[in-house]
Amino acid sequence: MSSHATAAIASSSDASPPVVASTPGRARLARGRWRRGRVLALLALLAALPVLAPLLLRGTSSTNERYVTEDIGTGPVSQVVGATGALNPVTTVLVGAQVSGTVASRHVDYNSRVKPGDVLLRLEPTLLQAEVDQAAAELADKQALLGVAQANLLRYEGLVARGFVAPLSLDQYRQAVASGTAQVSLAQAKLARARANLGYTTVRSPVAGVVVAREVEVGQTVAANFQTPTLFKIAPDLTRMQIDTNVAEADVGSIQPGAPVSFTVDAYPDRRFTGTVRHVRLNPTIQQNVVTYNVVVDAANPEERLLPGMTAHLKFTIAQRDNALRIPNAALRYTPSAAGRQAATGASVYVLVDGSVAQRAVKTGITDGRYTELLEGDLRAGDRVVIDETERGSESKPSLRMRAF
Repeated sequence: MSSHATAAIASSSDASPPVVASTPGRARLARGRWRRGRVLALLALLAALPVLAPLLLRGTSSTNERYVTEDIGTGPVSQVVGATGALNPVTTVLVGAQVSGTVASRHVDYNSRVKPGDVLLRLEPTLLQAEVDQAAAELADKQALLGVAQANLLRYEGLVARGFVAPLSLDQYRQAVASGTAQVSLAQAKLARARANLGYTTVRSPVAGVVVAREVEVGQTVAANFQTPTLFKIAPDLTRMQIDTNVAEADVGSIQPGAPVSFTVDAYPDRRFTGTVRHVRLNPTIQQNVVTYNVVVDAANPEERLLPGMTAHLKFTIAQRDNALRIPNAALRYTPSAAGRQAATGASVYVLVDGSVAQRAVKTGITDGRYTELLEGDLRAGDRVVIDETERGSESKPSLRMRAF
């Protein structure tokens, strides 16, 4: 190699690339821009993740993950009919007034416990006491007139016996005595009526029980001219209640007297009470072409927690199986996508076999709204029946995969 070539190589090796002058401020600015760009990219990825995740999972899900299944098992199944009704005492006695007047005093209030004969209220007795006095005076007058008629008859009977008076003259005196006797009886009846009306100014309890309502205040005028006003409502026994409920005509045929009933009330939502059907009343109630029947339910109330007027939510037990082979109702409602649908008559379910669904015809019994009794079918406990699909028709859709970057 010549000396000129050697010198050229040496000069080229000694040469260095040009150095661009930089300051610490520009370097920090460049690093800050790079970091902000990376943070923004990460935030964009997080924002898109809820949309991309189902697509990513759809592309990688297996056939088994497409179906939602539930195992067939055994357990209790009860067929019930629901209804609502109002709680009432078995017997309610309406206490009223038989005479008119102004309330002078009231001796009981709401929830008062009374016994037969207890005074509930008193009406002002002034006018009725005057009627008693008047009737007594009329009776005394009629008795005096009767005494005169009897004395005249006795005197004329003596004269007839002596021959001084003709016997026919006795007839008018005998008639006067008979009329006087009738007038005395009428006056006695008027006096008895006046005394009874005076006694009605004191209203007494006819039965033992609890006052559940009162409709009167002191000073109020009670008018009993046309109908007896209701002053108090007394429940003789609050330990026995009844529920009056309306049941639709489609369900009333399955309800029989003596059938068990469970119910709840809003006052005690966590407690379930029990009762029995007493009878189904034959008089229907028709409202807007909807026919219902009153089903009366007896309920024990030993603690007296159930109060009159409470709303009861009832369930009539129509049929019950304690250890039935049952399938979920969702399996009976499920139909596969068009690709796997098969013609069937009657009830059927689909079971998962080797990653695909197979149809099974079944015969069902009673249902409680969630599970149905299985009577016949090629199924046994532990089989997995399909109740839903996580996706439908996903086979025709391309899967989306995210590439690493």
